[in-house]
Amino acid sequence: MLHVAIATRAFRRYSTYRAATLAGIFTNSVFGIIYSYAYLALWDANPTAGGYDAQDAVTYVWLGQALLMTIALWGGGTTDDLAERIRTGDVAIDLYRPVGLVGWYLASDLGRAAYHLLTRGFGPTLIGVLVFHIALPSSVVNAFAFAVSLVLAVVVSFAIRFLVASTAFWLLDQSGVKVMSGAFAIFFSGMMLPLVLFPGWLGTVANVLPWASYVQVPADIWLGKHTGSGLLTALGFQVFWAVVLLATCQGVLRLATRKVVVQGG
Repeated sequence: MLHVAIATRAFRRYSTYRAATLAGIFTNSVFGIIYSYAYLALWDANPTAGGYDAQDAVTYVWLGQALLMTIALWGGGTTDDLAERIRTGDVAIDLYRPVGLVGWYLASDLGRAAYHLLTRGFGPTLIGVLVFHIALPSSVVNAFAFAVSLVLAVVVSFAIRFLVASTAFWLLDQSGVKVMSGAFAIFFSGMMLPLVLFPGWLGTVANVLPWASYVQVPADIWLGKHTGSGLLTALGFQVFWAVVLLATCQGVLRLATRKVVVQGG
């Protein structure tokens, strides 16, 4: 299939950056150690904060480090290629391809995510298991649900990054919007601090925004915080945002391509 071929080529493309990958694994592991001790101090002061125990908290840290590049939390990935092609006008060639632009870049981003999961995802997780004895999924069902949740997290992240990249149709440069989107992602995904610690209305709002799909939902599924109908609800939440955001991507793309003026023409 075409989309499988696209994903495979993206996987191979990112696998060429081996030195950067090793440096990234090292960096994620260092930050994982730093955050782990900070979280242990916090949970030592409040052993049941957010409904987590100390092991849950440390596990959450290492999952966050493992998912950071897989989900492309700060932006980037194949959608940066799209933004650049819009800026240069090369997107006009993409629009002539007999395949949807959203599907093309989504397949490519899934290939990128697969590579980062197997390298910058697995590496820090292994360090977390060996050094901090982080919790593992308690059942095959939880492990499978986490895998599904992770794919949905990448799709939601891709859709938001695609929308950010699409602003280049009007702004020519996505940089400002990308920085703002990255700030929202760090805060509302749970990467900066688990959303279970957010108080009152802020926690309520944060848990219904699409960024919660990035880290908080997959982490809670890994930790077994969602079971039975709650597990289906958590996955349904991610499916909802994936569908809504991908539909929005298609709508924005149709709006943007009603009239495309490329650079120099």
